[in-house]
Amino acid sequence: MINKEVQILWQRCMEIFHSNVSEQHFETWFSPMRFKSYDAVQKELAVYIPSQFFFEYLEEHFRRLIHTTINRVFGEDVNLSYEVEVAGNVTVSQESDNNIVPVTTPSNREVNKSPMLAQAVGLAEDLDSQLNVHQTFSNFIEGSSNKLPRSVGQAIAEHPEQQTFNPLFIYGPSGVGKTHLVNAIGMRTKELHPEKRVLYLSAHLFMVQFTDARNRNVFNDFIHFYQSIDMLIVDDIQELMGLKGTQNAFFHIFNHLRQNGKQIIMTSDRPPVSLQGMEERLITRFKSGLMAEMEKPEESLRRNILHSIVKHDGLNIPDEVLDYISTNVNNSVRELEGIIHSLLAYSVVYGKDVDLEFAQRILAGCIKVEKKIVTIDQIITCTCQQFNVKEEEIFGKSRKANVVTVRQLSMYLAHKHTKLTASKIGIYVGNRDHATVLHGIKTIDMRLKQEKALQQHLEEVEKKLMGKAL
Repeated sequence: MINKEVQILWQRCMEIFHSNVSEQHFETWFSPMRFKSYDAVQKELAVYIPSQFFFEYLEEHFRRLIHTTINRVFGEDVNLSYEVEVAGNVTVSQESDNNIVPVTTPSNREVNKSPMLAQAVGLAEDLDSQLNVHQTFSNFIEGSSNKLPRSVGQAIAEHPEQQTFNPLFIYGPSGVGKTHLVNAIGMRTKELHPEKRVLYLSAHLFMVQFTDARNRNVFNDFIHFYQSIDMLIVDDIQELMGLKGTQNAFFHIFNHLRQNGKQIIMTSDRPPVSLQGMEERLITRFKSGLMAEMEKPEESLRRNILHSIVKHDGLNIPDEVLDYISTNVNNSVRELEGIIHSLLAYSVVYGKDVDLEFAQRILAGCIKVEKKIVTIDQIITCTCQQFNVKEEEIFGKSRKANVVTVRQLSMYLAHKHTKLTASKIGIYVGNRDHATVLHGIKTIDMRLKQEKALQQHLEEVEKKLMGKAL
């Protein structure tokens, strides 16, 4: 196959990529890919990418799309390898994992993965648990918002024969780590009890399998398979709302497993009482075990999660950037991960280091930064800490140079960051009159134009203020 023909095939792949992802994803992750070579005899395709981070991101997020497209255009069983090219020099070669499930229509792909058709009821090692091996307890960060479900999940994995927390119903908003946690429970169970048949699946896939089993008149096989599971993990159970036939099948499976001491774990974006369109007999059973809520991560947990992501991926992101993100992003763990990936993508594409200014500019469109409310008490505290001066000295009559500087700088910052009048600022700073305050503000303003050290002190105080502000 001549090079021109191969180039045409590669261009066709790029067109398919473009039509299957958003414009931003295509420009960020696919446009930088460059065709290198193709060996038709060995069935080996090689492409250039700009960094190791690109390889990891493409493998994690777009591997199925990439391999399905390449197999469609170049033919089956083509091996793909990436070569990292920096400034024209190849530095690393990585081979992509081509062991994927082909992307076809739901009636083909999902039904072919249907347990009752693809896997006989047998030993645990014969069952594909469908668990995500990357989601374990070791990389699930604990905080007050997830402490209960995490502790219960570990207890279940260590002692699956106990029925204290059966069923376990974990609920909370999207992106708080429910899927990660239930995968971790399943992985830990398999590690400690390899003889257990553990299965994870989404409620949507359960519905697809149920429909196929009914249409193909193999409903008994479908039920028999699920009744053989030792630990059934169903994600997003709210997807069954309004599906009476599917709910009826799940009801019988649920009863059989529960009566035989088998563990059932479910996740939902809402508590059982809010599952409108779910049969009351199912809601009653969901409530019969432990209902554990996972809340949005608190700021300390968000910060720990960000540090964990950075450490795991070997990224170089300053602490002040992570603090900025953890302070201003409070929706979900998934959003935190997406922001880190966005920063790294822009950094790679534009060849710039990630600093606070860069992060604020890039994330301006996806982070809603609430205006901080700074109080004069916070100003006085931060300024005194910066200059190692006791607060009571500021309120007194001391004329020491460093004390006067702190006092006047406090006036200056109060004037800049609060709506207090000069008279009220004076009252806060030792009952001084408004003329003294105005003089202090003017003095600091003049000094800042001449003294670089004072400018640096001011910047440090304002950084602390932004962290302490309400």
